[in-house]
Amino acid sequence: DDATLSQASTLLADEASINNSSGSDQVELESGQEPLLEITPIEEKPQSTEASTWSIPNLENPTSQTATIVYLDQGKRYRVLEPEKIRYQIEESKTTYSIFVTVLDCQPLQKSPLEALITQTKLSPEKFDLSTTLEQPKPSSKENVDVWKVLDIPQSAKPYLALKDLCYPSVPEIHDVWQQNGKVIILLENRSEWQLLSNLWGSEEFSKLQILYWLDEMAKLWQALEPWHCRQSLLELTNLRVDEDQALGLERLYLEREENPLSLEDLGQLWQRLFNQSQRTQFTSLSTVVRQLCTKEIETIEELRSHLQGIADEQEYDLYDSGMQLTEAVLSEMARADTEPPDSEELLSDLSAKEQQGDEMPTVLLPMSLQSLDDLGITDIGHQRDHNEDCFGIQTQVKKQENPIGRTIQGRGLYILCDGMGGHAAGEVASSMAVEVLQNYFKENWQDQFPTEDSLRKSVYVTNQAIFDINQENARSGSGRMGTTLVMMLIENTKVGIVHVGDSRVYRLTRKRGLEQITIDHEVGQREIQHGVDPELAYSRPDAYQLTQALGPRSEQFLNPDVQFIDIAEDSIFLLCSDGLSDNDLLENHWQTHLAPLLSSRASLDQGLANLIELANEHNGHDNITLILVRVKVRPNLAQPRLN
Repeated sequence: DDATLSQASTLLADEASINNSSGSDQVELESGQEPLLEITPIEEKPQSTEASTWSIPNLENPTSQTATIVYLDQGKRYRVLEPEKIRYQIEESKTTYSIFVTVLDCQPLQKSPLEALITQTKLSPEKFDLSTTLEQPKPSSKENVDVWKVLDIPQSAKPYLALKDLCYPSVPEIHDVWQQNGKVIILLENRSEWQLLSNLWGSEEFSKLQILYWLDEMAKLWQALEPWHCRQSLLELTNLRVDEDQALGLERLYLEREENPLSLEDLGQLWQRLFNQSQRTQFTSLSTVVRQLCTKEIETIEELRSHLQGIADEQEYDLYDSGMQLTEAVLSEMARADTEPPDSEELLSDLSAKEQQGDEMPTVLLPMSLQSLDDLGITDIGHQRDHNEDCFGIQTQVKKQENPIGRTIQGRGLYILCDGMGGHAAGEVASSMAVEVLQNYFKENWQDQFPTEDSLRKSVYVTNQAIFDINQENARSGSGRMGTTLVMMLIENTKVGIVHVGDSRVYRLTRKRGLEQITIDHEVGQREIQHGVDPELAYSRPDAYQLTQALGPRSEQFLNPDVQFIDIAEDSIFLLCSDGLSDNDLLENHWQTHLAPLLSSRASLDQGLANLIELANEHNGHDNITLILVRVKVRPNLAQPRLN
């Protein structure tokens, strides 16, 4: 009913544009998770050999239709939004055409049929190699499974699945696919709101290094798309998009025509068109590379990327040299004026800010600097507990300097999450004490330099001793001894330190790598796995989930906290959580709907955490739930160039 659909729209606007290919399964349909731009309907339906008998499924003959509601599928999951607005696209073959509409997933918290099918195959990762093309299959054996036969999906959907992990976010994510009435329907991530690369190319807002980054991304994509015969996707200017963080992405995949083989010459001609249409002046060395591509003097991707890297190094050196000259000139002027000279790093930082006014630029060519640091924490008692033994603490300092030519940001954050144990009036005491002791420790021991591994370990031992002493003073024994897990993260600009004891976790999410569990639980099952025991056997033990480490119950000689350091090289989300959220692989199964959207600067962390709490209570709810979410945005640091 209308109320149900309205609620589904509020929970998750998981919209998708659908491209329905008539008479061929070689053409994809498109979809997404962002609102689609309004499409102006064409005056007449395009003519084709099947135009007189062809009908749009569920639009001209819908499965369920009222004055306002039309569904695309028989199961009434995908609701068509504005069915009267249809975009047609005639394919180059002139015998088929695609149709694009926008749909709303009315069951966003459930796996799509495609996701369920992949899960049900229960194939191990080494057997489930989606990157194997049909033209180059692996030798058949009992150990190798033909995954395409298992999935039984249309040819046009296979490149999206195969390239998902390798090329996201460059290649849009596939949500679902099926065949209906002899036609192929594919739901893809909707990227219609992403800006056109051609519109940004001529903007002086973007530096030469950003242009080089986009060119390098296109070169890598060219190589990745070649085995799947989808390089044509890079040659359609309207298909090249840029997201809010200036990451390059394709709106859809185009299959190549066998009678028109492509080469790097075609890529060079596209680059020439971008410069010509934007009227942006090519710098000399890049102009040479484009010319060599068009004349087939550059024949391999490796050679092309080597040239691009060389140009990037030249640009970095020129910037560094200009910065040094500016510094010397300003220092000389300040000396004549008999005033205090500014810090040279500030001068270079101001210069770099002017060069890279594009917001949140991702790049692989330069060291990164902090662009923004956002964080938020929340705790919930859950559905089955009568008190909350979790505790968390957040301390953040962000210093921002702005002037007419740019801004620089320095950030520092201390994030602590503890899951207490020991019963009422004990677990919450241990967890809150741990947070307080750790905050006081770093107030005294984190002044200038980022804490070392020894300092991080010492902070854990000091905290453990404080809780242990109370247990000893009160003569607590056995399960009556209070204790707590600990997961702690320290951030200073783009450097991260992580410490943990117990089964509370840290996850990291990036666009390129997806969701990663950074910490390994300190519990019996994991200990057995590390000793070589099969995971299924290890977790069949009745004590598999019993903690092997915690703060407080025992002295420090039984404590060995895990410490690791990470350098942030791309926009990232870090999630610290208690097992009230992480149990039952909840994040692993729902990160794409509940975490991935939060990478966007426009996404609300408050709403994101509220949705995660709701998800945990719906599927777990047996324990307290505590989360800390940290969103870190970075950009190239031109003030610290890498000189070879």
